[in-house]
Amino acid sequence: MAIARTPRAKWIEEGLRQLAAGGPDAVRVEAIASALGVTKGGFYGYFANRDALLTEMLDTWELSTTQELIDRVESEGGDAVAKLHRLITIVASADQLTTTVTIDLAIRDWARRDPAVAERLRRVDNRRMDYLRELFAAFCPDPDDVETRSLLVYSVYVGNHFLAADHGTRTRAEVLAHTRAWLLTPPN
Repeated sequence: MAIARTPRAKWIEEGLRQLAAGGPDAVRVEAIASALGVTKGGFYGYFANRDALLTEMLDTWELSTTQELIDRVESEGGDAVAKLHRLITIVASADQLTTTVTIDLAIRDWARRDPAVAERLRRVDNRRMDYLRELFAAFCPDPDDVETRSLLVYSVYVGNHFLAADHGTRTRAEVLAHTRAWLLTPPN
């Protein structure tokens, strides 16, 4: 009888979950194996060492939160405003907030201490900003306006999770909805 191996993707997924929960030091082979309910021996069938796992975790994060997200937005078509609306909706969805954002924030923290991770983060941020610029440029003729709107959208994505501010009689969701509408309104 053949023994089923724990898929490589499960090791990476659990590694990302542990990264989000406790940073790169929390990503331990033994802890991942325990969380998966397997022995750590299966790990070495996929990865030479912990560093190889960390690299594949970063590869998976970069692909899934950047190119695959862009491909998903593009696959449904529409004009630039529709694509921006779709992008913001996907990124703000409950599934994304509970996983992607916490992983993104953990990687941003990790990048403060690791130059290689910082370079990877710079590449991801630049790719995401380039996509925003491309979309905004489709309906904003002023390059300064394009850059400002792109920066604001991306800053809200990253920074919203750090704010504890109240908004008077408005909820955060109402303010974010107004922000989205304002940013996606073509200039006069």
